[in-house]
Amino acid sequence: MSNQPTFLSLLQPFLQEAWQKAEFKQPMPVQEETIPLLLEGRDVIAKSPTGTGKTLAYVLPMLNKIDPKRNQVQAIVMASSRELIMQIQEEIRTFGGGVITSAGMIGGANIKRQTDRLKKPPHIICGTPGRLLELIQMKKLKMHEVKLIVLDEGDELFTTALIEPVQSIIKASLKDRQLALFSATLPASAEEKAKEVMNDPEMVKISKESLPEEGNVRHLYFICEWKEKQQMIEKVMRTFEPERMLAFIKDITDVNVMSEKLAYKGVKNGVLHSELRKEERVKAIREFRNGKAPLLFATDVAARGLDVKGLTHVLHFEAPHNSREYTHRSGRTGRAGGDGTIITLITSEFQEKELKKIARQIGVEIEKYEFYKGKAVPAK
Repeated sequence: MSNQPTFLSLLQPFLQEAWQKAEFKQPMPVQEETIPLLLEGRDVIAKSPTGTGKTLAYVLPMLNKIDPKRNQVQAIVMASSRELIMQIQEEIRTFGGGVITSAGMIGGANIKRQTDRLKKPPHIICGTPGRLLELIQMKKLKMHEVKLIVLDEGDELFTTALIEPVQSIIKASLKDRQLALFSATLPASAEEKAKEVMNDPEMVKISKESLPEEGNVRHLYFICEWKEKQQMIEKVMRTFEPERMLAFIKDITDVNVMSEKLAYKGVKNGVLHSELRKEERVKAIREFRNGKAPLLFATDVAARGLDVKGLTHVLHFEAPHNSREYTHRSGRTGRAGGDGTIITLITSEFQEKELKKIARQIGVEIEKYEFYKGKAVPAK
């Protein structure tokens, strides 16, 4: 095994084994820096780009701290979306060695089933802040044994309406608990709010430059009329032949109609947004992962934390609002040294100007493309 991480010897044997089994080429910088701090019991605020191994950076120390013999909730992970929570639980299952239990507590799901699940408490709870607070207020979720609270995608938790439940949950825990916040982007306001509830936190900021060599990621855009967008997607799918393309959308109503039209034209696709039933969401993700539907339309919230291996293309169906949005979405491809293509569809000169500004801010080259005789070529 090349590049043994320095923190490996600090972990329990079952975690060392799980790490070896996973056959990682090398640990990611955010793991190298935060795992020793979390094992020491420090509070941590960590910012690292999308797709750089943040989940494992807190899951390993968290599992290391759990006493499997004690049937008490000993750690809590908060996140804003069902998809992200499902993914965190997947990591816990993979590395938990079958002895550490976890449960997801998600708003909108059956609360009776969740309270039943808490009668024999799991060691770790992953949940959305609103639902966790509800369970605490119902006295079903006991906080007196919670040693560690993790805030995943912490920017989202501290800059939206979720901030109040998040603060109330932290207040419900004991004074000597440990707090950790992980995020790909971290506005100053979110950082300040986090520091207010933390105990002298260590700051870890990983820049793009310090990451292992990325694959070749191309950034392209096409200009078209709004009504031509469906045709554009057909052309993109035919021309680029993506293994998997995640297309970001804002308006759910538009996308349902277009998804059906594309399916009718032979472009297999799925849709992911908050108004779908759980089974529909699970099916959409499964078909995307196994390649049955190589195109998945998703809203930003639904796609938060969605990690899909072999995601070759990201499509901004509408122009992103700012560099933070562009970075969050685009970071889903070209992960861990893979290649990727980011495509943006824009409808006006103003949007073109804004897109170029975003590209300058984040330091990427972006090229204007057009379709000519059935091929995608650089625009003249």
